[in-house]
Amino acid sequence: MYPKLQPRRRGLRIAVWSLVTALAVAAGLVGVVLWQHSYAMDEQRVSIRHGGHTLNGVLATPKDGRKHHGLVVYVHGDGPVDATHDDGYKPLWEANAKAGYASLSWDKPGVAGAPGNWLGQSMDDRADEAAAAIAWARARPDIDGDRIGLWGASQAGWVLPKVAAKTPVSFVIAVSPAINWLQQGRYNLLAELRADGASAGRTNEAIAKSDTTRRLLERHATFEEYVKAMGGDADGMTADRWGFVSKNYTADATQDLRALRGVPVLLALAGHDINVDTVDTERIYREVLDAGGALTAKRYPDATHSFLKQSIEQSDLKITLTALFSPRSLFADGFLDGQRQFLKDLDRGSNATP
Repeated sequence: MYPKLQPRRRGLRIAVWSLVTALAVAAGLVGVVLWQHSYAMDEQRVSIRHGGHTLNGVLATPKDGRKHHGLVVYVHGDGPVDATHDDGYKPLWEANAKAGYASLSWDKPGVAGAPGNWLGQSMDDRADEAAAAIAWARARPDIDGDRIGLWGASQAGWVLPKVAAKTPVSFVIAVSPAINWLQQGRYNLLAELRADGASAGRTNEAIAKSDTTRRLLERHATFEEYVKAMGGDADGMTADRWGFVSKNYTADATQDLRALRGVPVLLALAGHDINVDTVDTERIYREVLDAGGALTAKRYPDATHSFLKQSIEQSDLKITLTALFSPRSLFADGFLDGQRQFLKDLDRGSNATP
């Protein structure tokens, strides 16, 4: 009888060791994830009063023992973005912290339980919000009020210079910023159609639909009129979104950029950007700002509009795995270091010109 039990015992031992090994590997992977998501900075939730309501924010400060830091104020791009951008900002905040700078960001109105609705905002409203956050920061003893600047991506291109016109800023980091709403929209439409390999017929149909939308905006059409003109298919457009577009579609940063003359500006441009025409953006930034010698333009060939590496952004699996196990590696080569170096150069008083 006993010999018949031996295979079972061996099988049990194998099963137990397999389980132990699996648990050890799992624990190791959890450890790697926790370690990779431990950032060299302290974070605290903060509340900022503005316009009769509260901005729910996060202030990330360096762990360098200093009691006084410069500050990077974050201005979001489009969409329902929370203070950390689903933790996507944290590698950037860490880069700032390594340069001796704190970072401040907040939930958009209506996001993550914040009061209000971001779709009800104009670009001027967003600039007022950022100016209020800067005023709040200047009143803090741990923030150097003379070393407060802005970071903004995409749609923030219309907001950054408006903020600078309202309150002094000591620098700006503009990441693939937009210039003209309508031109950007057309560029994005055609770029996406090309990327999809759209036929001439489909392209012409999409252009005609875009032109119809523009005419509706110009005559201040209601959302119901828009839906009717689209044949009853809103195609993802909502009444709130239509109101947001109607309020902001004439946005153009060209003239507002004059408020940044003499301000050190780092213009980061993505090599694979199908949302913003980075060639046009760089041209206009240089025309408006280059005379003062304070503009630094840097191109990142492997970056997409979100400044992720193109090879990673093309795969949902790669994005997920990289975000879990190596979140700093999500970003285009040199992007985080370039931002850190820009801030360090500011403090040395030797910010490089292009």
